[in-house]
Amino acid sequence: MSVHDDAWNRPAPGRPGGGVSMPSWRWLTEIMWRIEHSFGRARADARPEEDTRVRIFVILSLFSAVFVCLALGAANAALLAPRGGVGSASHPNAVARADVVDRNGALLATNIVHYGLYIDPAEVWDRRAAALQIRRVLPRIPMRRLNRVLSGDRRLIVMPGLTPAEKAGVHRLALGGVSFEPEDRRVYPLGATAAHLLGVADTGGQGITGAELAFNREIREAGARGESFPLSIDLRVQGVLENELAQAVADSQAKGAVGVIADVQTGEILGMASWPTTDRLNRATSAHYEMGSVFKTFTVAAGLDTGRADINTRFDASQAFMIGKRRITDFHATNQVLTLEEVYLHSSNIGTSRLAVEMGPATMRDYFGRFGLLDAAPIELHESARPRRPGQWDDSTLASLSFGYGIMITPLQMTAAMGALTNGGRFIPLTLRKGGRPDVGARQVVSPQTSLTLLDLLRRNVVRGSGGRAEAAGLRVGGKTGSANKLVNGRYDPTHAVGTFAAVFPADGPVDARRYSILILIDEPGTYPRTGGFVAAPAAGRIADRIAPFLGVERRADRYRTALGETIPAPDDAGEDGR
Repeated sequence: MSVHDDAWNRPAPGRPGGGVSMPSWRWLTEIMWRIEHSFGRARADARPEEDTRVRIFVILSLFSAVFVCLALGAANAALLAPRGGVGSASHPNAVARADVVDRNGALLATNIVHYGLYIDPAEVWDRRAAALQIRRVLPRIPMRRLNRVLSGDRRLIVMPGLTPAEKAGVHRLALGGVSFEPEDRRVYPLGATAAHLLGVADTGGQGITGAELAFNREIREAGARGESFPLSIDLRVQGVLENELAQAVADSQAKGAVGVIADVQTGEILGMASWPTTDRLNRATSAHYEMGSVFKTFTVAAGLDTGRADINTRFDASQAFMIGKRRITDFHATNQVLTLEEVYLHSSNIGTSRLAVEMGPATMRDYFGRFGLLDAAPIELHESARPRRPGQWDDSTLASLSFGYGIMITPLQMTAAMGALTNGGRFIPLTLRKGGRPDVGARQVVSPQTSLTLLDLLRRNVVRGSGGRAEAAGLRVGGKTGSANKLVNGRYDPTHAVGTFAAVFPADGPVDARRYSILILIDEPGTYPRTGGFVAAPAAGRIADRIAPFLGVERRADRYRTALGETIPAPDDAGEDGR
């Protein structure tokens, strides 16, 4: 045995019998030494063919070892890597943002992995050919941006938001220098449905508008827990609302429209729609309107609640009401003395003006404040706008306010105020949170008796007053019409009108009964008549008729109509005037 061989076979220090603790590099050195000796022995024995076979064997062995290592690495990455992969929070561009669902779990918003397309022009062999091929499989790519990146000298993003199918199409081109990076993209699978309410989130996972912004933190926290985030809306109700609102717009040839449906006992919004859907403006939260005669509900409620009037209190509407040089008249003049009930059912401007002036500015301002008409509607949406309030509260202003002029509010303010008058007199903040906002206390703004009286008046107005076109068989719908002309170039122009109907159903039963409000506003109808009774009330009735089964409202008779909608004879039928 040579000295070299003896050194290799010598036991390792501290390990009798040795050998097993020999470092791996020494094993490799030993192998290479033996191979080289085999080559030397082959040459010494004049066997060159043996030398060639040994070298081929060594090369094949080395290549085999490399491929085995690569295969083991790929298997480890595919089978043993942490779960998640593309589209989940395991990749650096993932966004932990929860799915948004309706109150029944129907999907409204979710994250789907998309890809950013990157190109390193230094690795592209034929830039012109690459541009043509990419454009062929990805027609929506911005060519100016593509050409700019291809003519550059560094790797840049060409286009974000490629779908998996688009990414696969580009990948199949097998172009050099083309790569992809995963990115979460917020998508809304129902398209325009509830779009104004939902809002949008950016690619960084931050809410920008609507519920995405209002609940941004909670949606991200729910996403981190792997949970969905439910809203108060019912997708079935939302669909009916949008469908009927679009039909009302088509029937009236209107410029715009708004619809809101809410649970008056909890303040939960079940549906909210703004038309046109292509307009970014959410008219429910941000548009201001003088709404006309629906405000008579608030004036009458203040009179009843303060004791200044009761249902039988009489007001002289036999002639115009003069305030200085201003002459206030009725749309459909009765030219007679009316009870407060008749003032409401005939929608008398004269009667409500007289009542408002008698109550005075302090009382009117107090009650308008109680009903939330002087502040932005209380809801989580950041877009909720403050009203445009009167600068002074003199007699002329009070008269205007009594029938819905001189103050511009949002549809959400009207929804909240009507809720307070129909749920037992409690002002409850509106909410898009499923289950309401139990942490935010309601405040009593009118007595339960005033609320009951208003509910009966609203029902009578549908049965015998201006709201007859909102009737839905067996659902005991109540409501008030509103019509107002818009101020154009300093004058109120009757060709630019707003028609409104504020409904509630069922309007009978105890004050704490389950009850829902419907607000329909038609902006600048092109047909005639343009009043709320003609352009808005029919839509409210159809909506109540269609959503009642979803809400569990049973059809039955009340003292005015049978369950089939047939009239139960009653004295002093006032008829309907459509105002």
